[in-house]
Amino acid sequence: MLPSSFRTLPRALAAAFGILAFAAAAQAADAPKPGARLERQGDEIVVAGQLFHTSTPVVLWTDPGGYDAYRVDPHFSAPDKKKADLPATRFGVRKAGLSEAELKQVQSGGWDLPLLQRVVDQFVIHYDVCGTSQRCFRVLHDDRGLSVHFMLDVDGTIYQTLDLKEAAWHATIANGRSIGIEIANMGAYPPGRTESRDRWYEKDAQGLVKIKLPGTPEANGIHNPSALLAPARNEPVTGKIRGETLEQYDLTKAQYDALTKLTATLCTVFPKLKCDYPRDSSGKLRLDTLSRPEFDAYQGVLGHYHVQTNKTDPGPAFQWDLLIDGARSQMSQK
Repeated sequence: MLPSSFRTLPRALAAAFGILAFAAAAQAADAPKPGARLERQGDEIVVAGQLFHTSTPVVLWTDPGGYDAYRVDPHFSAPDKKKADLPATRFGVRKAGLSEAELKQVQSGGWDLPLLQRVVDQFVIHYDVCGTSQRCFRVLHDDRGLSVHFMLDVDGTIYQTLDLKEAAWHATIANGRSIGIEIANMGAYPPGRTESRDRWYEKDAQGLVKIKLPGTPEANGIHNPSALLAPARNEPVTGKIRGETLEQYDLTKAQYDALTKLTATLCTVFPKLKCDYPRDSSGKLRLDTLSRPEFDAYQGVLGHYHVQTNKTDPGPAFQWDLLIDGARSQMSQK
């Protein structure tokens, strides 16, 4: 006669298999069904077809309310209103640092992330002189036939218009190796010549300066109408860019918060993109354009005026240390 432990073994195995079958059935029930729609969390950017979280709101070109730089037709007007002299596409192929064989690989089979990480090593910051991202995209895409990877609206919403694998047309010699962002801000002006800027700002009864939109927030494409649309500092900031004295209202606090998180994300995803700005021999911010050898050697975050001698963005009000220190803090978090 078999021991009692052997007689109970089949019953124990049956119970074990029953548990496994139940777990498998539960897992299958939780698995996505064919044709089920998968929602994004809403903070992802696209890099070579892959999604990376930023922890701040991002609207992609594929999302409702997004801005699609891949489209050939104008975004804000009928296709038959397209300007005859505009290019069919508003971006190109990144070629910086690629061998002939690698370029053929990109052109035939597309980018992989490691190759893109080797090429991208700059993040160029612009102000748009348009006031809102909606107006910025109209000017860039519909009117000028240009592009930029990101736009940052006054409420802190980030719009991505292209996969970062593309060479957006935003900063001449930097296009092949850089990522670009246009920040909604009316820009910097010489003292006494600020009329076009001043139309976008007004003081309330308490003396707080706020952004004055031409219409309702909704009509201007603002995703978060309840956001405080006010400069981070209440008075215009005066400073010099390339020796020229300029006045500018600061970005909004929501813009700094979003830009800090995006910068931390980009400097993490792209290891060659150093989380720093151009510095002089004493360690202070460079306020001039980099020479071509300096530019060729530079890897990191920089302003449009560091790239081109005819530009002043992101202007004297831009708080570089707030951005870089904040992004470094974000990157150090476990």
